[in-house]
Amino acid sequence: MLATYAAALAVGLASLVLGQGALALCGARRWSWIAPPVGLALLCAICWATVRLPGDGVVSAVVVLVLTVGGAALLRGRVEGGGEALRVGWPVALGALIAASLPFAVEGHFGILGTGFNPDMSQHLLATDRLANGESSQLLHQGYPLGPHSIVVALNKGLGIGIVQGFDGLTIAAAVLAPLTALAAFADQPRLRRAASALLVGLPYLVASYFAQGAFKEVIQALLVLAFVLALRESTRSWQGMTLRFVPAALLAIGSVYIYSFPGLIWLAAIAAIWAIAEWRTTAVTGPAARRALSLAVLVFAIGSLPELGRMIDFHSFETFDPNGPGLGNLFGQISPFTALGIWPSGDFRLAPGDGAVPAFAYYLGAVFATVLLTFGLRRLWRGREHALLAGLTAVALLYAAARVGGTPYTSAKALEIAAPLLTLAILLPLNRGGGKSASPAGGGAGGTAPEEALATGRGGGSPAPTGPAGWRPLSLVYLVAAGVCSLLALANAPVGPTSYSPALTGLRSLLASDSTLFLGPDSFLADEHGERYVVWELRGGHVCVGPASEAGGEPPVGIRFFITTGQSNRPPFTGLVLRRRAGPYIVWERRSVLGGPSPCPLIAVRQARQGP
Repeated sequence: MLATYAAALAVGLASLVLGQGALALCGARRWSWIAPPVGLALLCAICWATVRLPGDGVVSAVVVLVLTVGGAALLRGRVEGGGEALRVGWPVALGALIAASLPFAVEGHFGILGTGFNPDMSQHLLATDRLANGESSQLLHQGYPLGPHSIVVALNKGLGIGIVQGFDGLTIAAAVLAPLTALAAFADQPRLRRAASALLVGLPYLVASYFAQGAFKEVIQALLVLAFVLALRESTRSWQGMTLRFVPAALLAIGSVYIYSFPGLIWLAAIAAIWAIAEWRTTAVTGPAARRALSLAVLVFAIGSLPELGRMIDFHSFETFDPNGPGLGNLFGQISPFTALGIWPSGDFRLAPGDGAVPAFAYYLGAVFATVLLTFGLRRLWRGREHALLAGLTAVALLYAAARVGGTPYTSAKALEIAAPLLTLAILLPLNRGGGKSASPAGGGAGGTAPEEALATGRGGGSPAPTGPAGWRPLSLVYLVAAGVCSLLALANAPVGPTSYSPALTGLRSLLASDSTLFLGPDSFLADEHGERYVVWELRGGHVCVGPASEAGGEPPVGIRFFITTGQSNRPPFTGLVLRRRAGPYIVWERRSVLGGPSPCPLIAVRQARQGP
């Protein structure tokens, strides 16, 4: 527990300081909630750039420490609004931390998130272990983006935090930073409503569901897409007078390269293009100052992402992009697009309506309710000239449609997860708006405030709308409660696996694949840590049975050749076995003669293991 929270705290603090330091260098003088994701993006790029230097991660830890301390010194006394940001941010951070801790509280221990939901973490743990030891891996050769993995290595080498706890801490940190980032959209809200809205935008149902299965890349990418939209929004508001006002968006794009490779850029490029078209008639993109600012941002992005260009080219052949590759992945079928609207009362987003304890009618009622609110929100965003938010919504909708038509259920589900925060923001922002003074709808002055009046009234010119949002605010409360309960339900249903990881079990696959294997684990490991599913992941490709060590003794079961135990005991689990190999905490025993016939253990094919046992 302490290691997990230490990792989350280290990532969170470094992201806050690095991000605000970068914004200060760009010219921002006030605290901005765009800083946390900018800092996380920089953290991924910095760690990946240094993790392969001598020391296998030690240099990464030192560089991050030096930059964080230097950034804190730079910001001291030079950032306005820090005290107010702390007062507003700490309840949101605490609420997000409690929500992100729910899986571990329910399971009663800390360990590998998503064990039994998603086997991908097996590959990430192995690649990170090898990266920490200066060794190569399949993911490294395939051009897979390893920015988050390098952060975990830096935590391991710099703070002595285990790989499992490092990934848990990184994922928790992303889940906390996302609601903090959403605060940037709710600047004019009463504090309680602002906090509740930010929490739900940062942790909507699908993001919570992907958090529950340990999909840290999707959780971070959804955060970066949300932050990119809000950064474009700020570029015509409080950052309008900054020469480098588009550089924060460029830094987010750099981070996306090291987290999600070129697919991450598809979202950001689509958003930027649609936003530029929408702003074409304004000075936001056509004036001389704007063109200079855009050119500088493009230059920064090119410099920051160019080192990864070769790996991005290699990554295009990864199996996820093959229509005949992952297919369903760990899903049971296509995911309903209504899951992205937040009201989906199921602990497992993969289940069809009515397959759980809640009747199907509740799903459809929630979908209709959320759709009505979204329609209202889109109308008010349009009339309020919220070009950045509308560009983000248009882009994620188009990319989901493309993934649904030309991709697989596995890829279209990811597209929905990345869209979920923006859809939630489109529902809550117009519902919660109040009146206020502002500049023209096109933008505010440098260092000024957001132009809220157009959206508050629902008219671009600021005249009162026929029906203000006040009558809709009770509906926002209903949505907050319903969608919030669904997010918490997804988090509470998250399985948590073993507390530690060793690559030794995966290394036994070549030895065991030709025969049947019985893994004998401690009773607590199997009952409390989803040990059976974990072992199946690690030994995929062979015939595998799993049982408790307490059942050992006497004659070995018929038809099984290999037996795996844990610990240091030299005593075989059954009579007639000989020691074959020791591998880390595991011992392989072998029965020399095995009668022919069908294996008593099921074949765990690689594709089957991916889809879940």
